[in-house]
Amino acid sequence: MINKINKLSQSEFIKVFANIFENSTWIAEELYEQKPFDNFDELSSKILDIFDNASKKKQLIILNAHPDLADKTKISSLTPDSRKEQINVGLDQCTGEEFKEFKSLNEKYKKKFGFPFIYAVKNKSKKEILSNFRQRISYDISVEFNEAIKQVKKIASLRLNEINKE
Repeated sequence: MINKINKLSQSEFIKVFANIFENSTWIAEELYEQKPFDNFDELSSKILDIFDNASKKKQLIILNAHPDLADKTKISSLTPDSRKEQINVGLDQCTGEEFKEFKSLNEKYKKKFGFPFIYAVKNKSKKEILSNFRQRISYDISVEFNEAIKQVKKIASLRLNEINKE
């Protein structure tokens, strides 16, 4: 697997890794410059380091690239990864009441924190997601920024695992 990745052209490599961090081609470009990799764990560690070492401003841009959860008006315009993640946990199948609550929470959250609510939804239920959302909306901005960063890294790791399985 790693040999195949090491042999990818820059454009193919970027296509594969540009959405590990939502719509962040620059991270894939920076990662490409660090080839070759000895193994997939090294690649994964390096891409996470690029994000960790990015400026707070760049991290905020990545946070803002994430879509709202359960926004039925935008589900078709999500990146393939985000769409799959939301559909797999049923966020496209919310009841009218659930869609309304997600919409309200999304609006309040963004107004308070300046970026969308981010949560690694894989293997979570709508009930767990809503419960986490309700809890985190009461957090202080510094606590929540750190939590959002943690969730982005968790999503990135899950996406890397998907690539590693292929």
